[in-house]
Amino acid sequence: MIPPPPVPGDPLDREVEEFCARHRLSELNREVDARPRFPRELFQALGTARLLGLTVASSRGGRELPPTRAVRVLFRLAFHGGTMAAKLSLQPEFCSILSTLGASDEQRATYTRVVRGENLVGNQITEPEAGSDLGSLATLANPVEGGYTIGGTKSQAAFATEAESAIVLARTPGSGRHALTAFLVPQKLAGIARSTVQDHGERWMGRGTVVYSSVKLPVESRIGPEGGALPALRDELRRERAFLAAIYLGVAWSSWHEAVEYVGSRETFGNRLADRQAVSFPLVEDRVRLESAWRQTEVVAAALDDGRATDADTAMLKWFAGEVTITAVEHAMQFHGGAGYSNELPHERRLRDLRSARLAHGTAEIAHVIAARALWPAPGEGKRHLGAPRSAEP
Repeated sequence: MIPPPPVPGDPLDREVEEFCARHRLSELNREVDARPRFPRELFQALGTARLLGLTVASSRGGRELPPTRAVRVLFRLAFHGGTMAAKLSLQPEFCSILSTLGASDEQRATYTRVVRGENLVGNQITEPEAGSDLGSLATLANPVEGGYTIGGTKSQAAFATEAESAIVLARTPGSGRHALTAFLVPQKLAGIARSTVQDHGERWMGRGTVVYSSVKLPVESRIGPEGGALPALRDELRRERAFLAAIYLGVAWSSWHEAVEYVGSRETFGNRLADRQAVSFPLVEDRVRLESAWRQTEVVAAALDDGRATDADTAMLKWFAGEVTITAVEHAMQFHGGAGYSNELPHERRLRDLRSARLAHGTAEIAHVIAARALWPAPGEGKRHLGAPRSAEP
């Protein structure tokens, strides 16, 4: 049985399973990968089914699930439909700064529309000369009468040509290195040029470049105070990384199960593949690693429930889940032979999609930096540590 096992009588588990079957998530993922497009109909269906905004308050149209329940839903969506449906389900989480800092009527209304699947909001942080180094962002928002003019280039932007609006991180003149300001920017304003590139995987996401040339914004477009975006962004990233781990594991367990079934039935040279240690041992090891990563996901999700999770906890969980899932899907592709390498089977697509785990929402290297700083804080930062496994704490 795959983790997490169904909770007897839990209507939400059954509801998610029925949604996956009704919308043919596996087939839809294959179709969208072959002919890349944003699956707006799926996004809208997730909103109608209230599978967007899993952790969002019920008063805003969400499910108001604790992280320990949300990771189960994300796992099942990914198990049946790859990263596409599950990451779409997280869109309100990816723009939660609108909920935590948003004050204008338009910002609140936009967030509600995201939860309903009626409005797609992109997140534009990265720049060509500033990847993980947010202190080097160069996009500038100049104050003018009644608002701002914004100029700069955002790269690696998800939904570059599809998003109705985007959360754009910029700095204002004279602001400190980490004093960043967020703006909600409608994407059809004059002075905005958008383009896409074809990615290695997750092609449905339509990442690309957005160039802002003296774009005029009213003051109501600013999300929160000037220079106040970074703490909210860090809180957002902390949750996102734990949820992404659940998604990666759902995808990998799907490939693992298919590989186990295949090697148990496939015969070569008079014996099953499962009888050959070169095949069976890696799959046994994958199971241990995948189960370990899932247990750690549950531990970190529980820490998120009560506010104990640290940046280091979630950063390293995302790294660990990404690594073990990539290995597991590589094995599934390998043991299916030439068919596994082709688009006849889903493993090569899953592997391409999972490869973003080492890059998106903080690279694997940045995850290690975050964890190392927790073990060895800089002078004056106080004592911090990763801590013992939660289950071992008194």
